Amino acid sequence: MVAARAGSGAARTWAPLLQLLLAGLGGCLRRQELFPFGPGHGDLQLEAGDDRVSPALELSWGLRFYDRSDIDSIYVTTNGIIAMSEPPAKESHPGLFPPTFGAIAPFLADLDTTDGLGKVYYREDFSPAVAQMATVCIQRGFPEVSFQPSSVVVVTWESVAPYQGPDRDPTQEGKRNTFQAVLASSDSSSYAIFLYPEDGLQFYTTYSKKDRSQVPAVVAFSQGLVGIIWRSDGAYNTFANDRDSIENLVKRSNSGQKGVWVFEIGSPATTNGVVPADVYHALDDEAEYEEEEEDYDLVTRLDVEDVAATTVPYETLGRRDTDTYDLPSALSPQHTANESPQEQPMVKARSFQLPVERVSQQHPQVIDVDEVEETGVVFSYNTDSQQTCANNRHQCSIHAECRDYPTGFCCRCVDGYTGNGKQCVAEGSPQRVNGKVKGRIFVGDSQAPIVFENTDLHSYVVMNHGRSYTAISTIPETLGYSLLPLAPVGGIIGWMFAVEQDGFKNGFSITGGEFTRQAEVTFVGHPGKLVVKQQFSGIDEHGHLTIDTELEGRVPKIAFGSMVHIEPYTELYHYSPSVITSSSTREYTVTEPEQDGAAPSHTYTYQWRQTITFHQCTHDEARPALPSTQQLSVDSVFVLYNQDERILRYALSNSIGPMKDGSPDALQNPCYIGTHGCDTNAACRPGPDIQFSCECSVGFRGDGRTCQDIDECSEQPSVCGSHAICNNYPGTFRCECAEGYRFSEEGTCVAVEDQRPINYCLSGLHDCDIPQRAQCIYTGGSSYSCSCLPGFSGGGRACRDVDECQPSRCHPDAFCYNTPGSFTCQCKPGYQGNGFRCLPGEAEKTRCQHERERILGAADATDPQRPGPPGLFVPECDEHGQYSPTQCHGSTGHCWCVDQDGREIEGTRTRFGVQPPCLSTVAPPTHYGPPVPTAVIPLPPGTHLLFAQTGKVEHLPLEGNTMKKVEAKTLFHAPDKVIIGLAFDCVDKMVYWTEITGPSIGRASLHGGEPTTIIRQDLGSPEGIALDHLGRNIFWTDSHLDRIEVAKLDGSQRRMLFDTDLVNPRGIIVDAVRGNLYWTDWNRDNPKIETAYMDGTNRRILVKDDLGLPNGLTFDAFSSQLCWVDAGTKRVECVSPSQPSRRKVLEGLQYPFAVTSYGKNLYYTDWKTNTVIAVDLAISKEMDAFHPHKQTRLYGITTALSQCPPGHNYCSVHNGGCTHLCLATPGSRTCRCPDNTLGVDCIERQ
Repeated sequence: MVAARAGSGAARTWAPLLQLLLAGLGGCLRRQELFPFGPGHGDLQLEAGDDRVSPALELSWGLRFYDRSDIDSIYVTTNGIIAMSEPPAKESHPGLFPPTFGAIAPFLADLDTTDGLGKVYYREDFSPAVAQMATVCIQRGFPEVSFQPSSVVVVTWESVAPYQGPDRDPTQEGKRNTFQAVLASSDSSSYAIFLYPEDGLQFYTTYSKKDRSQVPAVVAFSQGLVGIIWRSDGAYNTFANDRDSIENLVKRSNSGQKGVWVFEIGSPATTNGVVPADVYHALDDEAEYEEEEEDYDLVTRLDVEDVAATTVPYETLGRRDTDTYDLPSALSPQHTANESPQEQPMVKARSFQLPVERVSQQHPQVIDVDEVEETGVVFSYNTDSQQTCANNRHQCSIHAECRDYPTGFCCRCVDGYTGNGKQCVAEGSPQRVNGKVKGRIFVGDSQAPIVFENTDLHSYVVMNHGRSYTAISTIPETLGYSLLPLAPVGGIIGWMFAVEQDGFKNGFSITGGEFTRQAEVTFVGHPGKLVVKQQFSGIDEHGHLTIDTELEGRVPKIAFGSMVHIEPYTELYHYSPSVITSSSTREYTVTEPEQDGAAPSHTYTYQWRQTITFHQCTHDEARPALPSTQQLSVDSVFVLYNQDERILRYALSNSIGPMKDGSPDALQNPCYIGTHGCDTNAACRPGPDIQFSCECSVGFRGDGRTCQDIDECSEQPSVCGSHAICNNYPGTFRCECAEGYRFSEEGTCVAVEDQRPINYCLSGLHDCDIPQRAQCIYTGGSSYSCSCLPGFSGGGRACRDVDECQPSRCHPDAFCYNTPGSFTCQCKPGYQGNGFRCLPGEAEKTRCQHERERILGAADATDPQRPGPPGLFVPECDEHGQYSPTQCHGSTGHCWCVDQDGREIEGTRTRFGVQPPCLSTVAPPTHYGPPVPTAVIPLPPGTHLLFAQTGKVEHLPLEGNTMKKVEAKTLFHAPDKVIIGLAFDCVDKMVYWTEITGPSIGRASLHGGEPTTIIRQDLGSPEGIALDHLGRNIFWTDSHLDRIEVAKLDGSQRRMLFDTDLVNPRGIIVDAVRGNLYWTDWNRDNPKIETAYMDGTNRRILVKDDLGLPNGLTFDAFSSQLCWVDAGTKRVECVSPSQPSRRKVLEGLQYPFAVTSYGKNLYYTDWKTNTVIAVDLAISKEMDAFHPHKQTRLYGITTALSQCPPGHNYCSVHNGGCTHLCLATPGSRTCRCPDNTLGVDCIERQ
């Protein structure tokens, strides 16, 4: 790294350059106005040659680029590129754009510095003079931005030549280009400055080694490849790519100084693309720009293939014009290569602007990805080959029909449903919207922003009234009142489900709830603006719409306790293919708290501008076109901030229709203004004038004012056909095939026929004893035999343990201990050996025995029959010579616990006559007999699998490792809940669960009785749950609140363990004996599996590489293996937490969700197949699958053991001596107090 630190002399030298920049001269940039460069200024020089790449330039100050903030090194190339990572060798010369690596290209071309044909210089500079020069350039391009760089990277290409190729072009002989790229970074953002001096660009094309012809240079930015599982092109921006636009780099500008171009390349505003400055400078011979009116008239349309060759200028997306798109929306940030080319609008523009291509993530084909869990695919239209409904029907909603057209296919909702075909909901049915909000907002004149993240947003919509109720929780008091005027933050939900007047469409009908919205709020008379970014992602697996919101900027301060009133208003929405824009001016009245008998009231104004981008299907040319302009009428606006609950609430009534004057309520049909009185499960049908009728939604019956659910199963017993089971749901029903039948391609249930011979041993359908006692031997055809394993006797179907100690097989001077299937031998005291051979003599003494002998010998008290000397402590050793876990002083009577080395465990010493609950930390030595099967612990009888299926929990008995499918039954049914995680308490025979509709955590006894809820407060989306049966605690993950908590089994004594560095925590499991906790986090950017002690200490990442979507997690106490299922990599993997190696058990899974272990098998639930699948860990093979009668999604799974596994921890006796929470750790425990406890009667200790 080279850091140039100029002194005052250098500052005086560069002062004239700074004055030239500040003057803003109208002429072209002169070479002496470039940033200082060369060896005298601390520059490094790139090795001369063709296609050269510099070593990494390590940066002292991180560079921000697109959505990254962690770039700590860059690479400079001969060919006009600054790379964010080392370019691959195959991309060392220019080729197709974008490249696979992140790139900043001020002049991407095949350049040459061989034999002194120019030089390339680069450095990182910290001098105040250079920083000031960068600041001047940036603030000329972004006048509203206050920016002071901490680091400046200066890269200069001086007099570089074009690569000529085999046929030298005589017109390029002697031509040389000089240009510069400057990267300036602060804590929060990074900018790029491209400088092209007068006469600095003497050639505009170079010879392409790939195309073997002259090709134009390119000015562009590229994010490079993105993604973890599927790598694809990220966002990229092309600013010039033909001769005319390259030639104009010297004559034009976006920052007010010809030849100087400024771009914001790294900040929250550049997640989807680089933001160019928009202070424009025209050619000398062209007319001054005439200010356009603030409308949204659309002009010439461009096809995708026309953009690169078209030099028609258009407006760029800048900080101050965030409501307009600066490009044909066919190349908008949301466009993917999967979509068919379609004509797109171009926004009316200023003159003399370089064209900008802005392209987001590209995918070469339609991919079955995990983001859309319900359908399993991304909804898009692929132009790689002709797409038809035959192989794309799954992209449409189940309530839609797919239609083929000459250029592709489209989806359309069937009658009774509304949406865009991909997403359809029943007309008139209430809707729910869930999401997250984060923000960085300055209030009033404050210089310190208020920052909040992971704040919940919930909205409920009464669809036939067009009324939306939105609540945003945990908004800080210092901000809550000041956000009251921003009802449009929740108003976008009202637009989505606004009551539709005849011939007009609301947002959901157009977009299906999948779109991006960017809005800008300007408060009249108040400095600063607020930018609102919202991403709507359609309907999730729970039937709820999802939204992510980001707020950034400044808002006027509103006094605590104030009331805000917003009058009804209208807003015009302008529609074009894939883009919707609107703008309006709104007033709001603030009534401050009463003071001296008066309540001051003031009226303020703000301007609202927004752009909505979405995908639409253009193949159906017969579909009626949307009106170019629609009017959204909003009334009954209610805004409130609850200071006690810190909840911000917005409520609005919305209707969409034609433009009109006057009050929104004037002479309108009751259907449009919400005064119809129809049932919440009914649609309002407008008639002439103010007439209307109410019509129950699909699946309901009544007069429209009162609607009841239709039980299709009772009224139409044969609706599902033969061999099928009908299940009724509100507004609908579902058919499931009976056991032994499956759905055919025609949708009927047909018998499952398989005439091939059945290997009962392989399929697990045999009646042999469990694998720990017997083996099944396949004898061909459908025959098999059973044989007891060594150490067991019987016919193979019922095997009994053989007592090898009757008579004893050990040495006469040894003890014989019988074990299941085997035995052990141990020499008697006074003998040593392996138990099969014992010789007189003592074994080597242990540390405890040596210490005991030393103390007794020094006191001359070696006779074991005599009492120990008074006042002297003599340690006690157990029968194996190890320290007894409980040690007592013979004289004082005090007792305490010790570790395996005899050291006292702090906090365990008790008063006279009381012994602490000490547990041994050393296992006795084991002497094994003849070889026996690896799994020597027999599986207990009466073991079941418990799995959740939406609102019910079913139990599936196990006989050995075989699932007894015919005996599967429902344990309990909660039709109004979605149960996610399961855990089992083997002590009290209780099942615990998490459910997300409440949300809540509950439990029920396997012996019967009513299920009970134990936690219902302060939950977001509880998913994974684990249980420590020894310490009597439950642990759970919450993916909305992004935290992990612990509580007692009755839900009391809650305590937060982790609330940082969590994004999507899901699976969680405990190793109760060792005191360890494990959990998964399927953060798509950085998925990981973490571990910590149960008390929250010693947190660390266990697995982070080669993960996709780690979902379920299980710990096998017998093998000490941690195993997980990954829906991204489609694998089952295991790891021993004490060892770094991991094992791939099985690949090619569909969509695993949860997993549990028992014996030699893992059992996991799968979302794609709706089955419980058994995997043999030993042979890495799927052994069996269970298909429940009800073919709906399966969630959590756990094993209900008939008896607890062996083992103890320090909390298993008398709560470990703790007053409240006892949390086990390896070899110890920690006493903790619950949160929100004053701690008067609670003692924390380790």
